Amino acid sequence: MSLGDEHDTRRGDGYGGSGQTRTRLPGAADTDVYGGARRPVRTSRSLIGVVGVIVLLIAAIAFANQGGGDDTDGGSAKSPAAAPTAPSGVRPVKGTTSGIPTGYPQDEQGAQSAAANYAVALVSADILKPDRRGGIVRQIFLKDRIAELEGRLDQAYSKDFLKNIGLDEKGEAPTGMTYVSRTAPVGTKTTQFSPDSATVEVWCTGVFGTAGVSSTNPVTNDWFTMTLKLRWSEGDWKVESFAQKDGPAPVNADRTASSAEDISKAVEQYGGFTYAR
Repeated sequence: MSLGDEHDTRRGDGYGGSGQTRTRLPGAADTDVYGGARRPVRTSRSLIGVVGVIVLLIAAIAFANQGGGDDTDGGSAKSPAAAPTAPSGVRPVKGTTSGIPTGYPQDEQGAQSAAANYAVALVSADILKPDRRGGIVRQIFLKDRIAELEGRLDQAYSKDFLKNIGLDEKGEAPTGMTYVSRTAPVGTKTTQFSPDSATVEVWCTGVFGTAGVSSTNPVTNDWFTMTLKLRWSEGDWKVESFAQKDGPAPVNADRTASSAEDISKAVEQYGGFTYAR
């Protein structure tokens, strides 16, 4: 069973996977959350943004549903209970390579720190840029997966795809607009660990869309969980496959949305972090 099929059968992969795409329709009945509280009704603008997020992530999830190898690791692997939620205080990495944190320790905390930082890279705006995508793939994936994944991602993030979300062939937004795709891990959980392999779930939130006065894909937020299957290779944790599913998501707060200018400034002025368990 592929990792994508195991963790997210609700999404179609566009390549003949077993899942089916979940489409959110305007006017669909709201569901009860938190013992009866009603989820606020999404406006048409936020609906467009949510659909944009799904379109952005679905291509990256596609290849995860096509493979990932045998999920078993023999009798040496163990499946620990959920780790404590408190941070460990352990230094996460030794340095960075091409802007991506690298050099994780070969232990459970190292695997969780690697998964958190790799989740950020895999859902970044840079993954859409042809001149940056190859470097990301080569840095975080196993060597024997690189050629296949580069081909699939190049096909998924084609010129037509980029045009449909308002970007040019280089993955850049039009003049006066800023494309935003920034992820913030909220927590991590190891579901399988051995010295040579690990499966880690990363609970994330993020902001996605195009900031600009005339944008048809406004910046909105989303909550999702990314599951990464890691292997110890070349002295570091590397990704073998990954999958993504929605939630857990809190009740939406009724806050006034910031202007496109404020969002653009925030993206430019606030730097990211190196994440650690």
